[in-house]
Amino acid sequence: MSDAHDGREDVLDDLSALIESRKANLPEDSYTTSLFTHEKGENAVLEKLGEETTELILAAKDDDAEELTHEAADLVYHLLVLLSMKGLDLETVRSELRERHT
Repeated sequence: MSDAHDGREDVLDDLSALIESRKANLPEDSYTTSLFTHEKGENAVLEKLGEETTELILAAKDDDAEELTHEAADLVYHLLVLLSMKGLDLETVRSELRERHT
């Protein structure tokens, strides 16, 4: 795996940075803020991960590529929020993947 993005913007890095910004600033009108401040705590994000995973599985089962793409994006977003809550970052996940596949 290469760290180069061929000049392309890395949307995962951008999204991760946005999540970190929301976590630090907690703007009131942000869905991400609502996840960080939810009365259920991290359980709110864990529930969303479960929900999005189920929806992803159903979209795959139905061979619905558009819905599968949508649910995969939702799952990745909520995973990034969880990683942030746990003090982990995208580079930690990248490093783990590199170790496994090099």
